[in-house]
Amino acid sequence: MTTPEAEKPETAEATPAAVFVRPEIMTKRADFLAAAQGRRMALSGFHLQARFRDDGIAAVRVGFTCSKKVGNAVARNRAKRRLREIARLVLPTCAKPGWDYVLVGRRDATAAANFAQMQSDLKAALGKIHK
Repeated sequence: MTTPEAEKPETAEATPAAVFVRPEIMTKRADFLAAAQGRRMALSGFHLQARFRDDGIAAVRVGFTCSKKVGNAVARNRAKRRLREIARLVLPTCAKPGWDYVLVGRRDATAAANFAQMQSDLKAALGKIHK
């Protein structure tokens, strides 16, 4: 008779235990307003708002917003796509469980800023906010 441990292939143990968990997307206005009352940081390409939820749920939530000041629909959508991508790349490694983050697009900056610079700005901002 074999044990369940003996049936596991050796390659399964070699894979890393950490699995990328996609952050939840915030959709309710009340969540955005609550994040606006939390910590804020202005960066060259966007604004970052963050708050600790203190509701016992460890999920990381993220929201994106671009007002009409950013430009027409094409410019707003481009800015939001860029914000979504930097959040997808940076938040899995730098975000803290139980926090809400809102990335706010800036006029003439979010759509035109250097993408690598925006990534490093987000990493640095998260480090400062969590200190």
